[in-house]
Amino acid sequence: MDDTIPPVRFDTKIAVLIRDDLATWQRLNATAFLVSGISTAAPEVIGEPYADADGTAYLPMFRQPVLVFCGGKELLTAAHRRGIDRGLTMSVFTSDLFATGHDEANRAAVRAVPADQLDLVGLAVYGPRNAVDKTTKGARMHP
Repeated sequence: MDDTIPPVRFDTKIAVLIRDDLATWQRLNATAFLVSGISTAAPEVIGEPYADADGTAYLPMFRQPVLVFCGGKELLTAAHRRGIDRGLTMSVFTSDLFATGHDEANRAAVRAVPADQLDLVGLAVYGPRNAVDKTTKGARMHP
């Protein structure tokens, strides 16, 4: 690794907020789905493809860290409202999605519930660092 590359401070932030009462597999599953939404809506967050010393090619990933937080149901509801009010790019994962098996069913499950009644188990937000910090206020880093 080249230690001469200076650290970068990003003006934007990617944060995932996961409900703290989920099973481990649910936390991991929801996190994976949530960040996939950010990558498609904000292509500027994707870096260049990777390659190892042998020239084996790998997919590009986020160009900046993804911070994963956790909190209770009420915190997720408040963060969701703050994210909407700030106009942040956001993906959501509701409890209903654990029982669906494909994208069309996922979208139908979310579409069937008004925003203020979603049973959120996770959300991901992307935007200006300060706005994301205010949106996730009260959450703690995932252990």
